Amino acid sequence: MIVFGRQNICQEVSSFGRYGFLAILGTSWGGTESFDESMDLGCRKENVAVDKRVREAGLRPTRQRIALADLLFAKGDRHLSAEELHEEAIAAGVPVSLATVYNALHQFTQAGLLRILAVEGSKTYFDTNTSDHHHFYIEGENRIFDIASGPVTVSNLPEPPEGMEIANVDIVVRLRPKRCD
Repeated sequence: MIVFGRQNICQEVSSFGRYGFLAILGTSWGGTESFDESMDLGCRKENVAVDKRVREAGLRPTRQRIALADLLFAKGDRHLSAEELHEEAIAAGVPVSLATVYNALHQFTQAGLLRILAVEGSKTYFDTNTSDHHHFYIEGENRIFDIASGPVTVSNLPEPPEGMEIANVDIVVRLRPKRCD
């Protein structure tokens, strides 16, 4: 039996999948509550680490933020669109709207947990690796991946306007299959 406050849930969490317990809680576990290290959720130990990471970024660890952050960071460094994360969340049993996913991704970005990459005019990716690095983008496949560490030099950058400084330079090298001549 798992106890959430005064609410008893008498089914094994594992029978509902990784995040299925969130769906069965419905409104009995308010959105203003957060995961607490003392709660026995029957989930992976990383939930506590994700909760801590979200808190340390200055965000309130709501159940949806924690579930989305766990999906984002559980697989290491990667690049996702909001739509891809939404599909993963639905497949994992996390009841969340696409708008909530967009909001959470932008909040994570503002808090420094993610890096945003605008590759195509309307295509935006979120990168879990926030270090300074550059990317390859495969046209036609909409795939993006990190350029291995190495010398990428940018010269002749323009002077920024008065009162401004250059914060970052993102390089996206576009790739396509070689054309047969």
